[in-house]
Amino acid sequence: MTENPTGYKYLTADAVRRLKNLSLVARTVVEGFITGLHRSPYHGFSVEFADHREYAPGDNLRYIDWQAYARTDRYYVKQFEEETNLRCNILLDASASMSYGSGAVTKYEYGAYLAASLAYLMVRQRDSVGLVTFDSTIRTRIPPASTSTHLDRLLVELEKTEPSQPTGIAETFHALAENIKKRGLIIIISDFFDDEREIFKALRHFRHRKHEVIVFHVLDPWELEFPFDKMSDFIDLETHEKIQADPRWVRSEYKKEIKAFIENYRRGCAEGFIEYVFADTGVPFELVLTRYLSKRKRRG
Repeated sequence: MTENPTGYKYLTADAVRRLKNLSLVARTVVEGFITGLHRSPYHGFSVEFADHREYAPGDNLRYIDWQAYARTDRYYVKQFEEETNLRCNILLDASASMSYGSGAVTKYEYGAYLAASLAYLMVRQRDSVGLVTFDSTIRTRIPPASTSTHLDRLLVELEKTEPSQPTGIAETFHALAENIKKRGLIIIISDFFDDEREIFKALRHFRHRKHEVIVFHVLDPWELEFPFDKMSDFIDLETHEKIQADPRWVRSEYKKEIKAFIENYRRGCAEGFIEYVFADTGVPFELVLTRYLSKRKRRG
């Protein structure tokens, strides 16, 4: 695949250089996911065709698709069902609350960087990855595949998506849990500003369907610290409800509430055997990934 995807907002050449350091760690982590998701972690060829991937030195020449070569003048190898190491679906929240950002990036943009990076790592190691963007409904759904052309499609989708509309997480997740038939990895990137009880029911639905689930809980530093210092109007980005308050009087209680909000998700995910990763948009996204992947590697 392309090693220097210059021109993409969420996967720049500089980001790729930094992500290369994560590739080996990611490979080890993904191998851990494979166990239990498939009958065998080893590659094999069955009669069920799944996808194409670009030829790599050492691939068996008998599986080159010569018809694809005739059309594209490039070598592609037929990839069969058992050869697909891992099927991953990345679910990215594109609701209006994700448009908030106190610094260089909004929560949606930060989530898109995470999604692009994870997709790049997976395709680079020949795993299949798909993308779902959602608000109160599913906005876009791209099924998993593992080619560089497919990665291009995901990156373009991330760039053209603009956060809007209210959040409807639980209903969306229940629908996806019923429609994603094959066991795999579900990565969810969201601020999770919705009914927590209903969200946990939906997350358990994924687990009931035998999926591995990782949650990236994305929040902005100002949402955590509430650093405002004068009477202000606070506007809900989804309902447009306006509340006037003096931050100096409510800051202490607010910070208690946001801490409880985060801990509730951390605890609920642990109880449901769901991986929880907190992502502060003030921290570089590759550092969040490095910490998580390294932790997973040590544990696994």
